Amino acid sequence: MSDVADHGRLMDDVYRYQRLFYDITRKYYLLGRDHLIENMTVHPGDRVLEVACGTGRNLAAIRKRHPRALLFGLDISDQMLISARRKLDGAARLAQADACSFDPEALFGEAQFDHIVFSYSLSMIPDWQGALDEGIRHLAPGGTLHVVDFGDQARLPGWFKGALRAWLARFHVTPRDTLGAALQEMAGGAAALSGQDLYRGYAVYGRLTRQPEG
Repeated sequence: MSDVADHGRLMDDVYRYQRLFYDITRKYYLLGRDHLIENMTVHPGDRVLEVACGTGRNLAAIRKRHPRALLFGLDISDQMLISARRKLDGAARLAQADACSFDPEALFGEAQFDHIVFSYSLSMIPDWQGALDEGIRHLAPGGTLHVVDFGDQARLPGWFKGALRAWLARFHVTPRDTLGAALQEMAGGAAALSGQDLYRGYAVYGRLTRQPEG
């Protein structure tokens, strides 16, 4: 079985039952998700894709703030998509796909998106740099990549950082300590980056905007 299929099966096993109470429990430690959503400038008709959309919680929040946006979501876990379909009830187009290699035209009939969201997903994707590269590849000129995930917790007490990471590892979650640096490297001359550490480095938030053509 391929690595992608293995990871999809692992995520299904992890979330088969967790998805039933995921949103209730995760609000206490997936900090910064609402910060990301509140800082999105979405115009009517904008295409918004969330990569690894999970239960659809973020897409539902985006829909509430921007009811005229076109919403899309993909996830490698069919179990998570069961919850997302119920939550969104047709308000978003959803598909099962790998974050590191997907064909949006085949999945959604869209080649590019005005906004692509990664919310606490990169810490669960083995090839997280590949997922970011894939996201940029499908971003429309002038579009924005929005990212929030665990930071390096460097300014938090050592005991807290150690306990948090040991607990996260039980759920196959690995904070990406170089996420901020990776976003800076991706910006280069083709995109503009803004962002910040949140909650003393507990989380990192970034917006990478692709330069318009011409």
